[in-house]
Amino acid sequence: MEGRMERIGVIGLGRMGAAIAQRFGMAGAPVRGWTRSGRTVPGVSGADSLAGLVAQSDVVILSLYDDAAVGAVLDTLLELPLEGRQIIDTSTVSPQIVQSRAAALTGKGARAVDAPISGGPELVRAGQCGIFIGGAEADAMAARAVLAPLSERIFHTGPLGAGLVMKVINNGMLQAYWAGLADLMPLARRAGLPLETVLTILSGGPAGLPALRDRLPKVLGQDDSVGFPARGVFKDNALFRQIVAAHGGHAPTLERLAAEEGAAQAAGLLDHDLARLVWLAYEAGAANLSQRDLLD
Repeated sequence: MEGRMERIGVIGLGRMGAAIAQRFGMAGAPVRGWTRSGRTVPGVSGADSLAGLVAQSDVVILSLYDDAAVGAVLDTLLELPLEGRQIIDTSTVSPQIVQSRAAALTGKGARAVDAPISGGPELVRAGQCGIFIGGAEADAMAARAVLAPLSERIFHTGPLGAGLVMKVINNGMLQAYWAGLADLMPLARRAGLPLETVLTILSGGPAGLPALRDRLPKVLGQDDSVGFPARGVFKDNALFRQIVAAHGGHAPTLERLAAEEGAAQAAGLLDHDLARLVWLAYEAGAANLSQRDLLD
């Protein structure tokens, strides 16, 4: 909208949605939020209703938990005036949810893209996350301009839905790394290697990742804050495996990580940071049994 900053409306104010809204606020953008639960976020003005949010927004950003939530919100949006609105779905859901409603959104005068985010709320607030946009070229470029305050790492990956597939590949590689740790940490425990020593060596060398280095205090139980909960990891894992299968593929490393969900639930770690899964795998070696041993 020429002559003023575009007004941003964020639907969903969980960990990620709150971080997105706050980051836009830090950048000086006019931003409002709305969530079905009525949750409010410090520094972010709330809208009384979804219709009110849309009426006061040029850009509507979705940050919701699952397919059902995104589908329900998009269906509600389709009942509202959307002429000239830009719809950006940052949720990690099936590509089909947005694709199946694309024609209806276009018919209402809106433009839509999927733009899933890689990186937790802390990276969003720091402007260091990754964003993968799927959509028509013009729509993707418009979305990129809007999302610029969130990151310098914004990529147009292809047509509508391609951003979500790129997230599967990107975050699936991270999950493969955690699956590898789950395989090898029991060995460290059985051989008597201290967990802190093992992870310090890994995180400081070519076998390490920043995600491991930054979460070391969480792995060791020295920091109880939750960047991304294990529950969310397993939820994404199930979606990633579904998308891989829909494209005729097979990802054994994703299945390997999925096998740890039962142990994580039994240990009461689903709402803890995903880093604690590494500690859990290490402790599995204490009884000389891994989760895989128990299943065989």
